[in-house]
Order: sequence, then C-alpha cells, then structure tokens
Amino acid sequence: MKRLHIITPVKDSIDFTLETIRAILASEIKVPFTYTVYNDFSTPENTARLEEASQALGFRLVNLAEITDHPSPNYLLVLRKAQTEALAEDAGLLIVESDVVVKKDTLQGLFDGAQSRPDCAIAAAVTTDEAGEINYPYLHAKGRENQVYPEKKHCSFCCSLLTTGFLKTYDFGQLDPSKNWFDVTVSHEALKRGFRNYLFTTLPVWHRPHGSRPWKLLKYKNPLKYYWLKFTKGLDKI
Repeated sequence: MKRLHIITPVKDSIDFTLETIRAILASEIKVPFTYTVYNDFSTPENTARLEEASQALGFRLVNLAEITDHPSPNYLLVLRKAQTEALAEDAGLLIVESDVVVKKDTLQGLFDGAQSRPDCAIAAAVTTDEAGEINYPYLHAKGRENQVYPEKKHCSFCCSLLTTGFLKTYDFGQLDPSKNWFDVTVSHEALKRGFRNYLFTTLPVWHRPHGSRPWKLLKYKNPLKYYWLKFTKGLDKI
C-alpha cells in the first residue's frame, strides 16, 4: 500500500458525522491519503450542512443522489466505487463509519499494523463506549485488551482497513446486491483466500452503535418490532 483512501458513508445524523469527520482530519497520519464522505440520501438540510462542512474542512463529498436513484442504503455502490479508486492508486481502503470517533493514532496505527503483516486482509480497530469499555460489535474481545490477534469470526466495518493485497483478489462486483451490509461476507471471503483478519484492541475507537441508523436500536429495546421491520420491509440484510 502506497497510500490510503479513507471513506465515511453517511445518512443524516450529521452532528455525529461531523465529530467523525473532524477526528479523521485531526489524525496524526504520515501516509498520503484522500478522504471521501459518501452522502447516502440525507435530507436536503443535512446535505447542505455536509456541503458547507466540505468547503470549510476540505474533505471530498459525494452526494449519491446525483449518481443513482437507488434508495438508501447504498453501501454496495460505495464499496464498489471506493475499491476501484483505491486500486487505481495502490491504496488501502479505510472505512470509518459515521458513528465512530477515531483517536489521533488510529489511522496510522492500522496502516502500520497491516503493512507489517503480509497476510493481512482486514485490520480492524476495536470499538468501545465513551468510558473506554469494549462494546458492540466486539463484545467477544473483552479480556483481550492491548493485543493484536487474528479474528476468527468477522471484522466489522466500523473502523477497518482493507489492504491493497486483498482488494486485488476479490472484486466487490461479486457481492450480493440483495443485501444491505457486507462486512460478514467480505471477512469470510478474505479467509477463503488465505488471508487473516486482525483485530487491534491496541487501537480502540469510540463507537455509538447504530448512531447513523437509530431504528436499528430497536433490536435491543423492542426486538419484536425490529424483526418485524427487518422481515416485512426487507431491512438490514447481512
């Protein structure tokens, strides 16, 4: 990897997103990078806020409404576009979702950690709550703080670097368009190709689960309603 393509997909939740953006741009990072925020059909008011922030802070903004009429979520479109751009510049693809706040050393740490492990497909930062306690989706990592180890399950895309070496082996055009989220599929495809996915509990990031899609909190507060929406509306397909 010669550089990084950092991306943040977002739909509304702009206050959270701006915290994500500012933390990324304040990172202490030595490797060259580009940063793109993909606006997935936020409201006109929130789109205007993102456009204003893009001008003020200097990140690239792509409004998906200008290139597709497919309803949100458009994670597959984002992944395909980002993979193409990353491979064109021999870059790793670093996904930081809009409910995550990185630390100053997170991005460079993931890059260095992935570079030092030739078999690495995904380098993922562990997620924590505001108090620093490991939280969803990495609750199974509790007790393994301050370690770097191969993840036998799957890595979430909350804050994950997909290496150039792996991106060259798997075309995201093969992903199932009937699904909404792809971290499980991509993690498993990496393992099938002989790579390893590493979880860095040495690089914790603050995660507000489902901050960008609050309806998903129903899974914990009102699971019957969550699963009714999931199956009747075809939402949240993994």
